[in-house]
Amino acid sequence: MNMKTALTIAGSDSSGGAGIQADIKTMTMNGVYAMSAITSLTAQNTTGVRAIQDASPDFLRQQIDAVFEDIYPDAVKIGMVSSSELIHVIADRLRFYKARNIVLDPVMVATSGSALMKTDAVQTLLNELFPLATIVTPNIPEAEVISGLAIENKEDMIRAAKKIGDEYLCAVLLKGGHSVHDANDVLYMDGETTWFEGKRIDNPNTHGTGCTLSSAIASNLAKGYHLTESIRRAKDYVSGALSAMLDLGKGSGPLDHGFLNVAEHQT
Repeated sequence: MNMKTALTIAGSDSSGGAGIQADIKTMTMNGVYAMSAITSLTAQNTTGVRAIQDASPDFLRQQIDAVFEDIYPDAVKIGMVSSSELIHVIADRLRFYKARNIVLDPVMVATSGSALMKTDAVQTLLNELFPLATIVTPNIPEAEVISGLAIENKEDMIRAAKKIGDEYLCAVLLKGGHSVHDANDVLYMDGETTWFEGKRIDNPNTHGTGCTLSSAIASNLAKGYHLTESIRRAKDYVSGALSAMLDLGKGSGPLDHGFLNVAEHQT
């Protein structure tokens, strides 16, 4: 069986709901073989992040090299990277290996509200990784930081997505989950905008939603689906994982990544 493969380059979430743990669960459930390169270890749970310990740039490079030299990934998802040095390593190795189908989730603030990136790292992320990305998936607070625009309605979302996409020459999926009205996302790609309607699911447990969505998009790109179809399938998967109403932990709990039988979802 020729299984497609995906690599997540992200932080580890000790409580298993976000980061590489969410990515690996998501990739597995979406029918691709998951690999990881860990940027940071975190001590965290559903109530917040207690401690972060970054990998050294050299160790991160060794992890990425080890993966690419042996099992070349059909897609790459990039999540939390909290320092400029690590971002430079990722950009350098992805260029070197001519990585494709790169999904960048610019994680700047955790669901719990903890800031995960130092400010100079934000600029390095924009300069180094955004131009390499097939698609970036910011939420509204992240898109405000990146675009410098306030986002209060649908027109603002389109304007911010267009500004980011035109400036960094990548597709942008601006996620409306932080907006009070609905969970609609807008895709800006090749000068066109496409809306993805989402049903707002009344579930306070949203820890790792962004990690899960970006990994599901990467999984579907790895399987050869077009970007818009990959997003549609990914949103369906996240909706299912939220609708399962898993309730773990004392804070913003995780999704139920394994809500469906794996065989059903490999198509």
